[in-house]
Amino acid sequence: MENQSLFKWKHYQPDVILLTIRWYLRYNLSFRDLVEIMEEPGLSIAHTTIMRWVHQYGPELDERVRRHLKPTNDSWRVDETYVKVKDQSMYLYRAVDSEGDTIDFYLSESRDKQAAKCFFKKALAASHICKPRVITVDKNPAYPVAIQELKEEKRMPEGIQIRQVKYLTNIVEQDHRFIKKRVRSMLGLKSFRTATYILSGVEAMHMIKKKQVHQGVKSAKNQKEVIHKLFGLAS
Repeated sequence: MENQSLFKWKHYQPDVILLTIRWYLRYNLSFRDLVEIMEEPGLSIAHTTIMRWVHQYGPELDERVRRHLKPTNDSWRVDETYVKVKDQSMYLYRAVDSEGDTIDFYLSESRDKQAAKCFFKKALAASHICKPRVITVDKNPAYPVAIQELKEEKRMPEGIQIRQVKYLTNIVEQDHRFIKKRVRSMLGLKSFRTATYILSGVEAMHMIKKKQVHQGVKSAKNQKEVIHKLFGLAS
């Protein structure tokens, strides 16, 4: 019943909606590219309709994926990158473990201690994470201050080691590339709110691609099957 209501009043079948969302979040396609692609099987869909689907179901995909993620390990690598939102640079905080699996992400308008604290709070609340033994960061001075304050507030265990070693954050910097490449081809995110919707979907697809879900993902067909299961659709 929950999944029926999720797609209630839509003029297209759920599998068509999920197909366009998956392709948009995974590949370097514009909304207008998808309009042309969907015309081939005889479907006429406005680009604004696909855009609304992405905004609605991108965060839903992220929420559902998180319930099925494999646990990460206790060595965190944290870094931030920037994305353009309405011609303004904003900061995407991201963390992966030592194997490259995504721990969490957080979009912020600022790059400071408060933003770092908000990111760590969000990451520590994730159900698939292992509490960190060590957190590796770059030379950004906001990270040690944010971590120390969280320890004092009893929101982070006291024994966590902080390492500020640039080369050890290479793994998360490399992981930024997929996100940056996908966002760059979107020709600009229009608002902070829609940026958070789209980025949550892009990150969710990236986690699926990296085989972080318990179901095996070996091909695009497997990705489709996993997403259909997440939304309660039989493939």
